[in-house]
Amino acid sequence: MKLLAMDTSNQTLAVAVLENEKLLAHFQLNRKMNHSLTLMPAIESVMQASGLEPADLDRIVVAKGPGSYTGIRIAVTTAKTLAETLKIELTTVSSLAVIAGNIHTDKLIIPMMDARRNNVYASAYRWENHRLVNILADQHIALIDLLKQIKEPAYFVGEAYKFNEQIMSAIPTAEVSEADELNLPNGIVLGNLGFLAQPVENVHGLVPEYLKRVEAEEKWLENHQPEDENYVEKI
Repeated sequence: MKLLAMDTSNQTLAVAVLENEKLLAHFQLNRKMNHSLTLMPAIESVMQASGLEPADLDRIVVAKGPGSYTGIRIAVTTAKTLAETLKIELTTVSSLAVIAGNIHTDKLIIPMMDARRNNVYASAYRWENHRLVNILADQHIALIDLLKQIKEPAYFVGEAYKFNEQIMSAIPTAEVSEADELNLPNGIVLGNLGFLAQPVENVHGLVPEYLKRVEAEEKWLENHQPEDENYVEKI
């Protein structure tokens, strides 16, 4: 199976082409740029480097969130368009799972993204029989509430280093990664997880998993209900 993987959930842009879990080409960029301008050139670059044509692909996998609202939409929209155009399978992987998959350890893996105001996007994963298994569902949560749920040896990755002092104060036995190779999303990891994911049944109906409403929507909902007429247009 030939697979194209893409992740624009946050600042990092990661794209990879794999064939039967063998890497053919990989592109990664970690600087603040407009993913809407850089994603397609990156895809074209890895496809050319891999020696494949779009018609050779069997599956596309995309990181579905959480993360940046705009970033997630760019990759998900691109993935949906390519899958529908090429008439091939589309699978999704949690953006937090992509980060968790960077590390192999017997400990509980806690991938985190900074959601501001001492809140985080986080979850918990564990390796079981060479598969990454979700233990705690992806969620938007106050850091202090997340740490209360961790009752065993844990390895924190992603943007956890931003909260190193709070984590170590609450869980002295915790390990917090400061290495980019473990903290940044990786297209190779995404691709390998994508081989194991189930295809999306309704490609057109796929929506990102934001886990949290945008601030403008939250403010509007303070005085309205989601069922109100023209809800989508108003927000």
